[in-house]
Amino acid sequence: MRCQPDYERPVYIWLKNKQRCLLCDEPADAQIPICSACETDLPWLGDQCLNCALPLPAYGLTCGGCLQEPPAFETVAVPWTYSFPVDTLITRFKHNGKWPLGHLLADVLGQFLQHRFEEDLPRPDALLPVPLAPKRLRQRGFNQAAMLAQWLGKSLDLPCEEHSLLRVQDTDAQQALNAKARKRNLRHAFALSPDAQVQGRHLALVDDVLTTGATAQALARLLMDAGAARVDVYCLARTPKPGDAA
Repeated sequence: MRCQPDYERPVYIWLKNKQRCLLCDEPADAQIPICSACETDLPWLGDQCLNCALPLPAYGLTCGGCLQEPPAFETVAVPWTYSFPVDTLITRFKHNGKWPLGHLLADVLGQFLQHRFEEDLPRPDALLPVPLAPKRLRQRGFNQAAMLAQWLGKSLDLPCEEHSLLRVQDTDAQQALNAKARKRNLRHAFALSPDAQVQGRHLALVDDVLTTGATAQALARLLMDAGAARVDVYCLARTPKPGDAA
């Protein structure tokens, strides 16, 4: 007995449907909605500090800030500088709720990280998104770092432990502050959840933009003090100068 009706006409297959690039609206050949030309033209980060990924004029160097005060995190894995069009895409995702743009950036970041894993970057045990202040979370309606971490976790087959880190203080927005003020602003701002598993683990913080590194440093120090074996930072973009707003 046949349960399916006879149907001899072509069947529409969704997975084979051609995507269009979200940046230029031309056909996208890859599985993600960006064409080869637009992906090539993104502001890829070149030579950078081995620790904090600050853009530098030559390969294999460590910036003066990291030499003077080594960060608690081991390294920053980031594909782009915070410049056009990545800065605009992040802003539209973060402040205008354009989730497809954030998903696109997360997909390309996932490909970038997979390539780094195959080269020399150790895979972490878990991804930990940078927590958002409760007041800002209510205003925005979502935590962009948590969404990035969830998308990355699926593409890289890594657990996303969204609630391990807590923001226990509502602090002033970081964008308008210089490096010293950012550090003061984040003092005692974070805590570990009671069920966070940290001891002996390699953990990766996930955020959208690294500017001065104050947030990453505060969270990495918290994790290392709690017994983490290593902390890395994964983000979409790095500002060219520590004092630039993100």
